[in-house]
Amino acid sequence: MVRLFGIIVGLGFVAVAAWALLWGAISYIKEPPPASVEHEFHQAPRDVAFSFDGPFGRYDRQQLQRGFQVYREVCAACHSLQYVAFRNLHDLGYSEAEVRAIADQWPVQVPSINPETGEPATRKAIPADHFPTPYANETAGRAANNNALPPDLSLMAKARDGGPRYIESLLTGYQNPPGHLPAENRPSGTLHYNPYFANLNIAMPPPLTADGQVTYAPGNPPATRQQMAHDVAAFLMWTAEPNLGTRHMMGIPVLVFLIFATVLGYMAYQQVWHGPTSRRVRATGVLDPENMAKNEDAKREAGVAG
Repeated sequence: MVRLFGIIVGLGFVAVAAWALLWGAISYIKEPPPASVEHEFHQAPRDVAFSFDGPFGRYDRQQLQRGFQVYREVCAACHSLQYVAFRNLHDLGYSEAEVRAIADQWPVQVPSINPETGEPATRKAIPADHFPTPYANETAGRAANNNALPPDLSLMAKARDGGPRYIESLLTGYQNPPGHLPAENRPSGTLHYNPYFANLNIAMPPPLTADGQVTYAPGNPPATRQQMAHDVAAFLMWTAEPNLGTRHMMGIPVLVFLIFATVLGYMAYQQVWHGPTSRRVRATGVLDPENMAKNEDAKREAGVAG
């Protein structure tokens, strides 16, 4: 009786859930929600190719060095890299002396304690330090940027849909708002229109304003706005996933091993478990039909029953 009651209650819940799902679908079809302004004007990141795309992709060290240069000369004034240490720049091809020079000459010093007075102080960075934030705290960051706190860029390429493509599209996507954009959605004050930003209006002014804003070393492509955005987007992908190249390299032997193990497993299955003949018990010893026949003959000759 209790089991029957439980079944009835369960069927009732299922019926209510099915009715709610059906009624919701009918309501959505009859009266779909109106498209928001963001849905109409927001654009997906542009399809841009990077050297690290695909299962065999690798980072281009020269490009990463250019991207770090763009970050250092343009982005570091407002954005931090709190999860990246100066010594990690060795992975980009910088020598020990170059890393020490970069840390020593970094414009923002590292918070420290004066050993003589115990008071807060600052010191020059060393390779073991992480990139210091340009602001002492969140309040100072907001005060310097019209109450908009510049986010840390260490994991930005993994935190946004589209990753480095979103970053490149955002950096080069500043434009005048279209004429048919509603007045209440037009940027005002210190905001700027960017269709690649989630709500269209972003507080960060265009960081890349002209070609040649950063001077690349000889042998590199021209420092156009598009090239600088492409390079710094690749650099921020490296800060978010520095072991991407190693992971791609490890994927090939792992894939070969999995294929080999699959073949072995299939062969074992065919040998041991596949088909009814492989599961048949082989009669041996006293259960051998020939031995059983001899046993029966011996019993009859001896006059033994059974």
